[in-house]
Amino acid sequence: MAYQPSQKTKKTVLGIGGIVVLAGLNAPAALDFAGEKYYEYKIAQPGYKAKYGSWSHLDIPDDYRTNAIHAALLHTGKVLIVAGSGNEKRKFDKGSFDTVLWDPTTDTFKKIATPDDFFCSGHAQLPSGRMLVAGGTARYELLEGEVERAGGGMRVKNENPDKAVLLKKGTRFRSPAGVEYVSKVDVTVPKAKRTQKITYNRAGVMQPWKTKVLASESRVFVEATEDGPTSATDKQAQYEIVGLKGKDADNTYGLSEKITLEKQDFQGIRAAYEFDPKAEKYIPVDPMQKARWYPTLVGLEDGRVLAVSGLDDVGVIDPGDNEIYDPKTKKWTPGPKRYFPTYPALFLTKGGKLFYPASNAGYGPAEKGREPGIWDLKTNKFEKVHGLRDPEETETSASLLLPPAQDQKVMILGGGGVGESKKSTPRTAVVDLKKGSPSFEDGPNLPQGTRYLNSVIMPDDSVFTTNGSEDYRGRSASNILKAQFYDPKANSFYEAASPKVGRNYHSEALLLPDGRVATFGSDPLFDDQQNTKLGHFEQRMEIFTPPALHKNGKNRPVLGDGPQTLDSKRRATYPTEYPERVVKARLMRPSAVTHTTDVEQRSIELGLTKTKNSVTVDVPSDRALVPPGWYMLFVTDGEGTPSEAKWIQVK
Repeated sequence: MAYQPSQKTKKTVLGIGGIVVLAGLNAPAALDFAGEKYYEYKIAQPGYKAKYGSWSHLDIPDDYRTNAIHAALLHTGKVLIVAGSGNEKRKFDKGSFDTVLWDPTTDTFKKIATPDDFFCSGHAQLPSGRMLVAGGTARYELLEGEVERAGGGMRVKNENPDKAVLLKKGTRFRSPAGVEYVSKVDVTVPKAKRTQKITYNRAGVMQPWKTKVLASESRVFVEATEDGPTSATDKQAQYEIVGLKGKDADNTYGLSEKITLEKQDFQGIRAAYEFDPKAEKYIPVDPMQKARWYPTLVGLEDGRVLAVSGLDDVGVIDPGDNEIYDPKTKKWTPGPKRYFPTYPALFLTKGGKLFYPASNAGYGPAEKGREPGIWDLKTNKFEKVHGLRDPEETETSASLLLPPAQDQKVMILGGGGVGESKKSTPRTAVVDLKKGSPSFEDGPNLPQGTRYLNSVIMPDDSVFTTNGSEDYRGRSASNILKAQFYDPKANSFYEAASPKVGRNYHSEALLLPDGRVATFGSDPLFDDQQNTKLGHFEQRMEIFTPPALHKNGKNRPVLGDGPQTLDSKRRATYPTEYPERVVKARLMRPSAVTHTTDVEQRSIELGLTKTKNSVTVDVPSDRALVPPGWYMLFVTDGEGTPSEAKWIQVK
């Protein structure tokens, strides 16, 4: 059963007479019913919608309902909804992985063949308009008490410089004592490296080449073939690979790490794909060098993508072995080393530096990698930024580069304690990165302590925030059925209409090209206030229509057909019937969001020139401000009413 905010929303056929009878039996219930009917009447009134906006439900056919773990807007205007196995182990065991493509203009859906389990992967927009998806799930966690067979890491060595070795899932490793372990995924061990060295004798005469072979190494998770503690070991030993013979057996072997009956965490994969919005399919590219589960992918000023953090192929958080994807070569190379907890929010800022507001989504110790700061990728220096209130409650917080991006202000909203903590904070804070010594300053509080808040930049420079829960994964029926707008200039919140669907962990929200906001997902731990019934994933979708579209939606600014690329002066011109109505133009990067982490969205202020029948926009040349890729162009009138977006590619 999906989470229900209250029993009040159930439909009834009671008439007025029925209400009177019910009042005699149960007066509070009657008042609740009457109050609910009045509330539904009130929020349906045009005046209310024009002030607070409105919510509507999208009717999704059963065949296309899925567990929305990731959501990304493509330059075709369609939304990629990625579940993978969707936090359902039974689907993982069956190899059943989901991706659904939704077209908001026609409200039609399409299933997309999904080649790997992208559950808890990372994603980023590429300059071409393709979506890079990397990492995901190799294995589901087993909690302490659930582990029946000892498991751990096996380092596989290859001393043959002439060929790589592919060991398929199910390969057996045998210890000197005859205990066997089996691999749970395929693993490829590269060729060994052959090095040559020139030496000279005392007379200075060159001697023959000396060749040395350096063994290559890969790591794979293995599990004992037998139940019980006898297979557990904390001693390192060399393991033969069952089935290999002769030189292959001599050259290829395993070295065990710690193999225990302790909790076994989720494990990541190395797979990487580009999703092509035109062909509407995943296209494989070179895999990452490291397996990652819960990684952040962030686009850089030159169009490359940095992959950061994640749990590796044996369930250990990455120590800081970050890597960079080049969409021109489709290959990965090592990046600057730095440790972060999983799903860290990293925002591209001035000079190509990344700002980390301390927002993250989970795995990692409480005392490591949780201080905010500015990361210079060129020097790999990290300048800490101080002043953040409730610094121990940044996990599952929302954060964003405030509009317009030229202001270089980053905001953090809410958050909670590490792991399954009951703590949550209403704190918001803003840092101005243009200052010489930037530090956080408190913003207005949220209505209550909030985890999993979703935040969406709007075309009028406001920030729409919605949902979340006060406790971990909505525990104890703590979902927050509230929404509000943040005004960056006034540094204050103002009320928006309340959603009807509760959303916490694994929920997303993003801006659509028509100016509405779509919300997806939610993965509550429990379905009841007493925390006795296991939760069910929320598959309903709700769409928020902002107040301006209710006031002026039939008379919104309209841009005619125009170019999809900039001219040599980084300008684009569009015909419009009433150019005098246009007061602002914004270039808005489409979202790619998961786990309240959306490092893609940004809104850039554009120069604006008007003629009698057209408007021309000027796009800044700073690539750290406007990284290459596809953007939505919105213009707004004096009341903040947005046009429908025009798509334009910035190269």
